[in-house]
Amino acid sequence: MKKLLIPLIAIFALTATVSAQDKMGKKGHHNKHQKGMMAKQLNFTDAQKAQAKTINEDSRKKMQELNKNESITVKEQRDRKAAILKERKTKMDGLLTADQKAKQTQLRAEHKAKKEAGYAKRLDRMKTNLNLTDEQVTKLKAQQAANHAKAEQIRNNESLSREQKKAQMMALKTQAKDQHNKIFTAEQLKKKEEMKKNRGDRSRVKK
Repeated sequence: MKKLLIPLIAIFALTATVSAQDKMGKKGHHNKHQKGMMAKQLNFTDAQKAQAKTINEDSRKKMQELNKNESITVKEQRDRKAAILKERKTKMDGLLTADQKAKQTQLRAEHKAKKEAGYAKRLDRMKTNLNLTDEQVTKLKAQQAANHAKAEQIRNNESLSREQKKAQMMALKTQAKDQHNKIFTAEQLKKKEEMKKNRGDRSRVKK
């Protein structure tokens, strides 16, 4: 029997993002891993690796000094933090050759396609398990696309602090859940909750 899944697919990415932001230790390790992967995938030279390390250390020191400055307003701190991040991105982009930039674009496109394929697969399982109509599937896809775009805007808004981004992501997650519940029928919602409960019971048994 296929494993029954799926709470709310469209907010899966939002939940993951909020959880990642809430666990800064793990996030920092993940970011470090990503930087290492990028250097490997783009075939950084030793000189580029050294320059990237210098840029990251300089950015980190500026952030630490900024966080110690208690004589500025919250808005000033937010603006300066955004400027530091923007400066870091500009310098890192400046390290890349034309071929590396093309490779980076290709990798991002492949990553996006992989995520979309995974979403489509989960949506097919949801359609089968909850007996969704084609109209419901269309609405779910439209809402997922809209919520994903909103999440990207929040993530890319350098004027927001980490706490503000987290708060906005949580609000978006709640909004997405409310939107999705309006698409399902009462019977589908009941079945979804039963599936969720059964999945939780199985997890506890495994432990």
